[in-house]
Amino acid sequence: MSRRAGKAKPVPAINLKSLAAYLNLTPGTVSVVLNGVPRASEIPKKTQERIFAAAHKLNYRPNHVAITLKKKRSLTVGILAPEISEGYGALLLNAIGEYLIGHGYFYFMATHDRRPDLLKKYPRILMERSIEGFIVIDTALDSPLPLPTVAISGHTTLPNVTNVILDHDRAATLTLRHLAELGHRRIAFMKGQPFSADSTERWKAILPAAARLGLKVLPELTLQLTMNTFSPEVGYPVMREFLTKQKEFTALVAYNDFSAIGAVRSLREAGFRVPQDVSVVGFDDVNSAAYQNPSLTTVRQPWEKMAHLAAQTLLDRLNGKRVPKEVRVEPELVVRESTGTCPECSSHHASHATGAPHRNRTT
Repeated sequence: MSRRAGKAKPVPAINLKSLAAYLNLTPGTVSVVLNGVPRASEIPKKTQERIFAAAHKLNYRPNHVAITLKKKRSLTVGILAPEISEGYGALLLNAIGEYLIGHGYFYFMATHDRRPDLLKKYPRILMERSIEGFIVIDTALDSPLPLPTVAISGHTTLPNVTNVILDHDRAATLTLRHLAELGHRRIAFMKGQPFSADSTERWKAILPAAARLGLKVLPELTLQLTMNTFSPEVGYPVMREFLTKQKEFTALVAYNDFSAIGAVRSLREAGFRVPQDVSVVGFDDVNSAAYQNPSLTTVRQPWEKMAHLAAQTLLDRLNGKRVPKEVRVEPELVVRESTGTCPECSSHHASHATGAPHRNRTT
């Protein structure tokens, strides 16, 4: 057998035209479906499924350069966030990326660790890569960015920016009503770090919600987070220090889930049981919240919905549609094992001398 006879013929690369011929459809129909443009909804679902199946089978990959040259657009978005660890930011990023890719867009991601120099530098770097707009996560902007922007947890009204925000008034009411119904009256509160985008709004929501429910927010039961970290360590030393001050309380409203998890560790090391001695409520509902011991009662931010709304709003803006200045979403209270009925009022007196939250402290 000659070498020529044994040499495999190269397989021609599949392109839009050949994929359309394979499907016996027009290239325009195939393009509309694969690029997820609004007109795709007019095409029968079975046809759409057939197109996606054929593209997968034939390993079709759209020529991004050709598409962008034809449309004179980059179809690329820049995303700015403080970090991308396990928490809230990572959950949002994953959902945003999924949405953008599903609609034919690419994205660049930059983490700034809340450093002012990087917040000035990174937008310019992303713009040099021909992005069309920004999605900003948990970042307090003090001035608008040069391109259309959607800010998740953005609370400052700025030109060219749409804010996607949680209804913090509703979140505060759900949290405090839950604790009040369990009989808690002396509640400790963790305030978020001043640099966190939601800190001010979340605290401003707690004060009137407590007043409506007849609860007092006492300065001596207010803790302030300061550490710039995205781990349970953020709440651990603050609660440990607080416990040395011998303050009487039966519940803790933490700023977020990580601070709640760190606080629970401090409480347990000091001999307190959760929730028998102290009930704890978090905020965000990160993936690990349900798997803590005890599992964490928390306010769930609908992060997937927020992410999709942010991406959709930006793409609408980039495609010439009018978009609102603010998009508000509703929270949900997820009740798990870390909250329970307040101990009897008489137990407060028994524990006052030791500084324990109440008499059920373990040894």
